[in-house]
Amino acid sequence: MEHTYQYAWIIPFLPLPVTMSIGVGLLLIPTATKKIRRMWAFTSILLLSIAMVFSANLSIQQINGSFIYQYIWSWTINNDLSLEFGHLIDPLTSIMSILITTVGLLRLVGILVLIYSDNYMSHDQGYLRFFAYMSFFNTSMLGLVTSSNLIQIYIFWELVGMCSYLLIGFWFTRPTAASACQKAFVTNRVGDFGLLLGILGFYWITGSFEFRDLFEIANNLIHNNGINSLFATLCASLLFLGAVAKSAQFPLHVWLPDAMEGPTPISALIHAATMVAAGIFLVARLLPLFIAIPYIMNFISLIGVITLLLGATLALAQRDIKRSLAYSTMSQLGYIMLALGIGSYRAALFHLITHAYSKALLFLGSGSIIHSMEPIVGYSPEKSQNMVLMGGLTRYVPITRTTFLLGTLSLCGIPPLACFWSKDEILNDSWLYSPIFAIIAFFTAGLTAFYMFRVYLLTFDGHLRVHFKNYSSTKNSSLYLISLWGKERPRGVNRNLLLSTTNNKVSFFSKNTSKIDNNVRNRIRYFSTYFGNKYTSMYPHESDNTMLFPLIILVIFTLFIGSIGIHFDEGIIDFDILSKWLTPSTNLFHVGSDYPVNSYEFFTNAIFSVSIGILGLFIAYIFYGSTYSFFKNLDLINFFVIVKGTFKRTFLDQIKNVIYNWSYNRGYIDSFYTRFFTIGIRGLTELTQFFDRRIIDGITNGVGITSFFIGEGIKYMGGGRISSYLFLYLSSVSIFLFIY
Repeated sequence: MEHTYQYAWIIPFLPLPVTMSIGVGLLLIPTATKKIRRMWAFTSILLLSIAMVFSANLSIQQINGSFIYQYIWSWTINNDLSLEFGHLIDPLTSIMSILITTVGLLRLVGILVLIYSDNYMSHDQGYLRFFAYMSFFNTSMLGLVTSSNLIQIYIFWELVGMCSYLLIGFWFTRPTAASACQKAFVTNRVGDFGLLLGILGFYWITGSFEFRDLFEIANNLIHNNGINSLFATLCASLLFLGAVAKSAQFPLHVWLPDAMEGPTPISALIHAATMVAAGIFLVARLLPLFIAIPYIMNFISLIGVITLLLGATLALAQRDIKRSLAYSTMSQLGYIMLALGIGSYRAALFHLITHAYSKALLFLGSGSIIHSMEPIVGYSPEKSQNMVLMGGLTRYVPITRTTFLLGTLSLCGIPPLACFWSKDEILNDSWLYSPIFAIIAFFTAGLTAFYMFRVYLLTFDGHLRVHFKNYSSTKNSSLYLISLWGKERPRGVNRNLLLSTTNNKVSFFSKNTSKIDNNVRNRIRYFSTYFGNKYTSMYPHESDNTMLFPLIILVIFTLFIGSIGIHFDEGIIDFDILSKWLTPSTNLFHVGSDYPVNSYEFFTNAIFSVSIGILGLFIAYIFYGSTYSFFKNLDLINFFVIVKGTFKRTFLDQIKNVIYNWSYNRGYIDSFYTRFFTIGIRGLTELTQFFDRRIIDGITNGVGITSFFIGEGIKYMGGGRISSYLFLYLSSVSIFLFIY
């Protein structure tokens, strides 16, 4: 067993040969490298699979043995500084490793993303570059989670940031992608600077970068008042600042929605198991230190609860399917950060696991949807990712629809899907910690159900809207905007069209495919052509098997991964592998990992949270579903049209528009940063440039010009005689000596 642990350092470096080989191949033999590009994809998947098997083996040994293994190499040793490198294998490491790449017990996201990417990126010119970046991304993240000290974490932390910059800006020719990767880089630099200062601060306090030494020395100093508590809190806050930026917590969350400019597989990897999880990992790794420092845990929980509510409200009116999921990720990470802040270590990691698989399923499902829409609307993200142009995809992509629905219900906390078990545990623990935080968390659970089911209904319910909308981004297409959050008044709207029915259903987006002229339908349906051997239709189509296979596997995990954390004291249901797995880590900060609850008590408490989730689903269905009987009985559509056309906006309309403006404008946070920080920094740079060119350069150039003219004036005074020059020289020296 020890022999296996001793060679665990190989895990982070297994994906690295693909990156190096592709780089060398493109440099030396580009033509041959491009011809065998599918081989590089296969090699990348194979090496990541080997890393998965290795990690799963270590995890099984750890569950059975319940111990922590650390292997260290000395890099440099002297009297003033000692640097060591190594790998640390504990429950947190194994959980994170399994989430980063997988196909074993839990190790699935990375490999499935690579399998999915092979088809998704097959026609992209940057195919090889994509897999090189992906492999290096996996190497960096695996190196981060296996690091044994803060310096090693910081090195891989920076590599993760660099890889995310490259992947977000993968399509760098798009101005939006170039801007998004710069935004992510700059925002994360703020957190990285804080992280570096925090690391140096704790090294000054403890004299060590190693985790065990850091925890023991810091705890002793704090408990014995051997250090200023304010300084320790400041250093801990700086460490937490790095996690805030990397995990997109308020107020450094602004980069996350724009990160959707990268390819969809990148979005799945960033949001499920890599970059955003890095901040959660850092807080979980340093939790024994944070627990000992006054007020820092309260600060962590406060940031978490603000983030979970803010992310949910910002997701309410998004039209971009990937951006909606991005804000959902932000909100769910807020739940995890809240759990860590209240000391619920087990619940935090449990939700990290369940959320990773559910969110990977949703992002890969959205990629399948986008892939099916691109032949119709074009390859611009503004069109292919716009939910206003979708609708009615159930009949065209049934497998994607089923998998997306299960991922949606899981994230909404509907039993018995994965996120139900973990989210409910966080909600119960938050109630014990702070009723105010619990109320916000419960309310956000309802918002989560609302906006996630809204995404599902806009995408799959009703009828395909792209054929009935001018999607050229002009103002005359406002009829088909989302009704609840519509900002423009429709011009020349046929009210009968709003009430049109198809198969005894009302379309909330007002179109009637059954009554369109047959000639028009024929032109739409049969306007198709052949490009080579590929048939292109004007209707969406289901994705290939290589894209559907990862979705089906992720569905299995979404259905059953929650069982690893179920533990009731009656012994009737006891699959609680997670508590046993986490025992060595929880012992570090004296928190029990085995706390079974009564099944009756658990399900009684769950009734309230599930009811809130179902209420959110129901409200979303009212606003975005196509239920004929409901609207016929209440006549809501006629009422809406009459009020909208004849009276001023009611108070409810004003509330809806306030919520819309808040959500669509990202809570005005980006505008605030642009006005006060971006413009301010640009003004400072202009002032600095003026000072540099006019003052600094002016003095230097002025001295040179003055010397030139003085020399020109003096050279005619001597008449070209050496004796005259000597006389002037001696006279000048004499005057100088006389003065001083």
